[in-house]
Amino acid sequence: MFVARLSLTDFRNHASSEIGARPGLVVLAGPNGAGKTNILEALSLLAPGRGLRGSALPEMVREGATDGFAVAADCHGEDDGLAPIHIGTGTRGSAPGRRRVRVNGADAAATSLGEWLSFVWLTPAMDRLFVEGAGQRRRFLDRMALALEPSHASHASRYEAAMRARTRLLGEDGPWDTVWLSALEAQMAEHGEALDAARHSLVTSLQSCLAASPDSAFARPSIALVEGDSSPARRWRVEELASAQARSRQADARAGRALVGPHRVDLHVVHASKGQVAARCSTGEQKALLLSIVLAHGDLVARARGQRPILLLDELAAHLDPLRRTALFERLTAGGGQIWMTGTEMALFDGVPPDATRLEVAQGAIIGK
Repeated sequence: MFVARLSLTDFRNHASSEIGARPGLVVLAGPNGAGKTNILEALSLLAPGRGLRGSALPEMVREGATDGFAVAADCHGEDDGLAPIHIGTGTRGSAPGRRRVRVNGADAAATSLGEWLSFVWLTPAMDRLFVEGAGQRRRFLDRMALALEPSHASHASRYEAAMRARTRLLGEDGPWDTVWLSALEAQMAEHGEALDAARHSLVTSLQSCLAASPDSAFARPSIALVEGDSSPARRWRVEELASAQARSRQADARAGRALVGPHRVDLHVVHASKGQVAARCSTGEQKALLLSIVLAHGDLVARARGQRPILLLDELAAHLDPLRRTALFERLTAGGGQIWMTGTEMALFDGVPPDATRLEVAQGAIIGK
């Protein structure tokens, strides 16, 4: 599937924008502050979660607007075997701060969006992915897992909800309600096993794909799931996870958080040819490692689901030298799928094919093609 038409109403700095796009490369060019990243953020809301910025819903409403925002998309298949779908989301006409999702005119859960479209994005804010906390890398991992298993979002949200409730209960004074604790731990164990299995399966498959890829202009990473001490991450099963949570109640109460479980894993990345951990590589090498993972993931999803995730690449071309930029455009074109890219000037995309969609953005509006 690809997004053939995108409509923004009172979203960020877009009062009303209509964007038509074809399969393949879609280039959005314009000065800083024009609203290019806002378009990518709107696209990312067509998948489960809070979008590529992770912002609260009220922050997405255009300043001065009084009835929330709306994002709508017509999505077509690249072949005739896939029926078109219409997806709409936003807060327009809903209770304050509440997001509504509709698919083909019917109300739907936000977690169900992964059944229709999947997105993976790279933004300048992710440049420090390898040197920041493990939580950022887990979220990156979970977005990739979602493209392979649409139910992953539901398992992740239910695991987190049960974990938060358990932490609150352990923080209360007086004797704990052990029946309720056990019920919460059972929920964590059920959804935690599925969450953990999806992550392990993804990393194993991705590592195989990366190891088999030929040398190119991009650094080749080696990846693995690890625990906090960099030892290989264990595989959690329902009974083991529930038992571990029960044994850890006292320690968790003192710490104010759950100390064991799949929420403690980390994604370990090494520059394969140099044998150097990603955190110690140069900024350019880290960007190349990250891009290699995303491109390999697209190949993996294409084989597993017969449908590539839509890539959202924000201000990426400006950070690549001409050799890597040319190699990137060739790789993206050969891989297929729809890829949205932003840049401050159209000249950065001289190497893209002539049939790419090229759009100029200025002051929250599409001003030309």
